[in-house]
Amino acid sequence: MAEKGLLFVVSAPAGCGKDTILNELFKKTDSAGYAVSATTRSPREGEVNGVHYHFITREEFERKIDEKEVLEYTEYCGNYYGTLRKSVNDLIERGKDAILKIEVEGAMNIRRLFPEACLVFILPPSWEVLEKRLRDRGTESEEKIIERTRQARTEIGYAKNYDYLIVNDKLAVAVDDLLAVLRAEKLRRSRNDALLNGFEEGGDA
Repeated sequence: MAEKGLLFVVSAPAGCGKDTILNELFKKTDSAGYAVSATTRSPREGEVNGVHYHFITREEFERKIDEKEVLEYTEYCGNYYGTLRKSVNDLIERGKDAILKIEVEGAMNIRRLFPEACLVFILPPSWEVLEKRLRDRGTESEEKIIERTRQARTEIGYAKNYDYLIVNDKLAVAVDDLLAVLRAEKLRRSRNDALLNGFEEGGDA
């Protein structure tokens, strides 16, 4: 039977590059998988059901909440977004690490439900770099950029509750850092008691 995978949560303010980091991570390892979130909003052009999101009706989402099939969720702009228990369990049972890309409040809910989960927070190199990245997108107004920067300050306030902090200054380094976190968690003594037990039982007196 394959060893079960671990649960990882990755959070970051907008503009910190978490999507890009995760996309590059999955190119480097097949031992981890993205636990696809569910939403009640309509698919956007190019989005594929089961790949970008599980697109379900509001009624179905609320039923899943009632039946404890949703680990964490939030409502944003009139639509639900959340993590399905099945998406996580399917990966873990197959021996893959399940990676959740969720916001900070959802991450705190996961920490309460799964104390053994590993939480990783992606930081920008500085406030100046974060603002420049937001502006370089060219898709948002100055008012929206100020709002996102203000939100980032709130989100970074939660970073002290995470297990690892990664600064996304150079993409390749940030990806390698996240890969190192995945590897390090496998080596925690608390996750490997069976190894020690084997030595203790078979060692010389």
